[in-house]
Amino acid sequence: MLKPSVGLSLEGVPYILFTALCTLVFALLGWWFLTVVFLVVSALTLNFFRDPERVQPEDAEAVVSPADGKIIKIGRETDPVSGEARQVICVFMNVFDVHVNRMPVSGTIQAIHYHSGKFFNASLDKSSKDNERNVVEIVGKGNQRFTVVQIAGLIARRIVCWAEKGDKLKRAERFGLIKFGSRVDLYLPDGYDCSVYVGDSVFAGKTVVAVKRQG
Repeated sequence: MLKPSVGLSLEGVPYILFTALCTLVFALLGWWFLTVVFLVVSALTLNFFRDPERVQPEDAEAVVSPADGKIIKIGRETDPVSGEARQVICVFMNVFDVHVNRMPVSGTIQAIHYHSGKFFNASLDKSSKDNERNVVEIVGKGNQRFTVVQIAGLIARRIVCWAEKGDKLKRAERFGLIKFGSRVDLYLPDGYDCSVYVGDSVFAGKTVVAVKRQG
C-alpha cells in the first residue's frame, strides 16, 4: 500500500474540482449569489480533505491516535475481534477535523472486516455496534494485537481503507479515511496505560494516547 501525500487527500480531488468548476461557471454567468455559495463550499471542501504531515513522538513504544478529533470515551469494552474485554479509546471527528486515519503502531494488517449497518450519530455508544464500520486487525511488535474500528456516522457515509491484508505499515502511516465526519475506536492490548482523558483533542499520528506499562 502506498498513498502519496501532497498535503491533500487524493480522494478529495473530484469534490474540489467539481465545486471549483461550479464556482467558475456561476461567476462567468454573473450569478453572484451562487458564486459566493460555491466559493464557500469549495473552501470548506478543500479544508476537509487536507492531509498535513505529522511529527511523531520520540517514544518508539508509544501508541499514537489513529484519528484527529476529540476523545469522547475511554473504558473497557468487548473487542470486536477477540471478544475479550479490552481498554478502548474512542475519537470523534467533526467535519472540521482532518479525516485521514493513521496507524497507531507499526505492524502488519492481519485482517480487515467490513460490516454494513446504520448511520446513527457516531458520538452515541450504539454506533460502535450498529453503524456501518470497518474493523482493522493490527499485529504489532511482540505479537501484540491492536484493533482499529472506522465507524461511519450521521453525515459520513463513506469509509475508505487503503490498507490490505498482509501490509506492513509503520506507525503514523496513512491507512484510510472517513468522509465527512465520524468516529474511530482503538482497542489496546493489556500492558498499556492511557495518556489522554475524555474531552482531550488529539491528532492522528502525533498525539500519544497510550504508553507501555513499565515493569
